[in-house]
Amino acid sequence: MRNLRKTKVIAAFAAILFTGQFVIAQSTDALGTFTPYSVFGVGDLNKSGTALNKAMGGIGIGLRDNRLINFMNPAALTEREPQSFMMDFGLSQKNIYNTGDSKTSAYNVFNMHHVVITLPLYKKSAIAAGVVPFSSVGYKFEERETNPVIINEMGEIKYRRYGTGGITKAFVSASMDLLKDFSIGAEGINYFGTIDRYSDVLFVTNSTYRTINTGMDYVVSSMAAKFGLQYHKEVKKDTELTVGATWLTGTKLKGDLTKYAYATGVTGVRDTVYHNVSDNTQMEIPSELGLGITLRKKDKWLVGADYIRQDWSSVSFGPTPGVDFSPAVSNSFRVGFEYIPNRYDIRYYSRRITYRGGAYYENTYMKVNGNQINSMGITLGATLPVLRLYNGLGLSLDMGQRGSLKNNLIRERYVMFNISFSLHDIWFIKYRYD
Repeated sequence: MRNLRKTKVIAAFAAILFTGQFVIAQSTDALGTFTPYSVFGVGDLNKSGTALNKAMGGIGIGLRDNRLINFMNPAALTEREPQSFMMDFGLSQKNIYNTGDSKTSAYNVFNMHHVVITLPLYKKSAIAAGVVPFSSVGYKFEERETNPVIINEMGEIKYRRYGTGGITKAFVSASMDLLKDFSIGAEGINYFGTIDRYSDVLFVTNSTYRTINTGMDYVVSSMAAKFGLQYHKEVKKDTELTVGATWLTGTKLKGDLTKYAYATGVTGVRDTVYHNVSDNTQMEIPSELGLGITLRKKDKWLVGADYIRQDWSSVSFGPTPGVDFSPAVSNSFRVGFEYIPNRYDIRYYSRRITYRGGAYYENTYMKVNGNQINSMGITLGATLPVLRLYNGLGLSLDMGQRGSLKNNLIRERYVMFNISFSLHDIWFIKYRYD
């Protein structure tokens, strides 16, 4: 009988995820995201950057901006006003709509997204520090037993599988100008966080059988590094070409993996069936290569593109019961632009706004049932000047789709709104007169 229940749990989850037969409860708590694709690997990878980057399709490797922080390439930190201090604080809201077979669901998530500060270090050098999300896990699948033979013997049974948590990235970067047209940068990274995955079998009407709770708890912490390079050259008056590259080192996520199974009766007494703590999390973040290029007309327009490649195919995340999942090579293609009607217009505020747009296409690191999951979308945004200096309110809108209705997969459509508060100030000023 125990083997029968175990088999039913696996079969139920496979049916839930890949035939769309699922019910999503709106009362799920502590979710940083809500997507069935976060059940795999390290979860749903968050898109890097502030509203500046997100509004332009996610570009940033070849981007230099003296008014806003671009931390996607550490070499970009030297593009700044002398003695300037900058801070960027961001929030994000994501509206997600999942469709599988004939079932649909919707969920809204609102979170703090990032905090980044940067300041000059010495002459043509600068440092930055920040905390940003790397990945998020949030899903909940639920199904009731429909086999009349099993219901007659055991009563009403509910199968539930859910997960919460995520991985956060904290970093410290340093950059300096090398020669006249080159900038280099390096970044130290600490990945940390917890991921909890649960799988339960609940006997709703028959108290003879006890509730079965199984799961895996990950507590991870690991170090990595990222290196950046930018070459920037004035091709004609007030027009600059920038080419950039980044390299992220791979790392195995160290920490603890706890696997457990409990049986709980109607009295609330819980018996431990299995409990094991291992120092092998079976999680890894592979190395990443990024290339980018932008062409900017000073105070007027910018166009750019990025390409990012990350090979997850050799990473082993351990088995996903009942699911044909394997990691794959991810490729991301991004393009974007910005336009400023008249940055110094003193009559019309709308002409001082920086308008942005972009698009992206990505082969994600997830391959399900032999099919790699792809995503695509378009982005829009703007930076609204606030008060003096370069203070601004950054807005971005990302409308995209991941997956499809083919091959028993789930199509996910989303609308993500980001807002960034950019603060700018001048430090270490020695006044001639008090």
